[in-house]
Amino acid sequence: MTLPLSPDNSRSQLLRATLLVVLIALADWRIDAEIPLGFLYLLPMLLVGRVLSRWQICIAAALCTGLAEAFNSLKWTPAVGLPRDILTFAAFSGLGLFVYGVVRSRRAASEHLRQIETEIAARKDAEEQLKVLIESSPAAIFTTDAKGHFLLANEAAHKLFAVTAGGLEGTLIHPYLPSLLNLPSAQHEGRTFRTVMQCHGTRHNGEVFLADIWFSTYQTSVGARMAAMVVDISDDLRTHEESSLHQLLAGSRILVAAVSHEIRNVCAAIAVVHQNLTRDPSLDRNKDFEALGTLIQSLEKIAAMDLHNSSDQATSVDLSSLLEELRIIVQPPLEESGATLNISAPRNLPQILADRPSLMQVFLNLIKNSERAMSLQPRKHLHISVETGEQRLFVRLLDSGSGVRNAADLFKPFQQGAEATGLGLYLSRAFMRSFQGDLRYEPTPFGACFIVELSLWEKKELVPYEQADTRSDCR
Repeated sequence: MTLPLSPDNSRSQLLRATLLVVLIALADWRIDAEIPLGFLYLLPMLLVGRVLSRWQICIAAALCTGLAEAFNSLKWTPAVGLPRDILTFAAFSGLGLFVYGVVRSRRAASEHLRQIETEIAARKDAEEQLKVLIESSPAAIFTTDAKGHFLLANEAAHKLFAVTAGGLEGTLIHPYLPSLLNLPSAQHEGRTFRTVMQCHGTRHNGEVFLADIWFSTYQTSVGARMAAMVVDISDDLRTHEESSLHQLLAGSRILVAAVSHEIRNVCAAIAVVHQNLTRDPSLDRNKDFEALGTLIQSLEKIAAMDLHNSSDQATSVDLSSLLEELRIIVQPPLEESGATLNISAPRNLPQILADRPSLMQVFLNLIKNSERAMSLQPRKHLHISVETGEQRLFVRLLDSGSGVRNAADLFKPFQQGAEATGLGLYLSRAFMRSFQGDLRYEPTPFGACFIVELSLWEKKELVPYEQADTRSDCR
């Protein structure tokens, strides 16, 4: 590889060319011979062609032509000397320009080669990083040909399909992911697919799992290819189902506790009447009356069942992250209905005590109620703000809906005229009180405002729901 000349090398070349010109001129002047020595000026022209520009080379060629003609022993005439000088100048300048072109081409080729080597090194580095990224990825990543044969697969793919290392290459993907058989063919030129799907997969040992697949097809010179990334989401499904079961059981316990509370009240009234009737001598030893007493006692035992309603899932919760997740969940449907959502909260909020799924359900229920209340309003806006207190946090949900007609009956179960069973607000308040929080309504001139009270996180036992629910507004 020929490197470009440095300024010092250029000066050195010019000095050598100058010395050669001087030596040749002295030799041509001192030596009296029939053969002229002017052709020797080709040597310095070789040197100046490497360092001078085109017009500078032409000047040097004219100078060498003049020196060659000045010390030439042949007589100069216009008929003979002028053509000779033109040919001499053409030879000198042509040689210099030829060297200039060769050197410039070699420099350009050297620079291009250097760029290619740099690009090759960068490409190798990128390929190595990509290979490390793919091999170290916890997600299964692989490529297949148009017929579904594995071409490349990382370590996670072998573990996902329970295949020994290197055992996937060349085998069909369809036994592992049968749903890919239903994909449109990517054989057609220019036909590409980029999408995500969820399906069931089968491991080599026959075990079935639930998978999320991100894949895309592309065209190469040897045919269609598919690149895919697969993640086993079986654990997520189990977690979701367990969380749903927990929510169902928690809501059922609260509902049964409410019914038991009402039954206890009715049983107490019936027991008083029964006790009064025992004083009537005519009912003494009456079998039906005795059976009625037995039924009352049995009903009291059922109503007296001890249902533990404090949440056993309450722990430390980051309210900021929960509100961000809430925004992600509710903002798209609110925007589709024409409503706007604004969430304002201070930074660095302290940890709160809550059951995260239950608290999320409370927020979703309140927002769904606000969305229904705002459905017929010209202005639809929901504002959620967070205020900090000494030992509690207050989340205020204010909407621009039609408001609340009868605030006294808001948190009562089985309300007449309510949608479904009228248990939404009742269960929401019960959820909050199960982890030392509360839910209350605040009157406003317009719309409706609900305040969610949250306790700060402290490592202490929760107050049982029965004790927390002894306030006058618990019903």
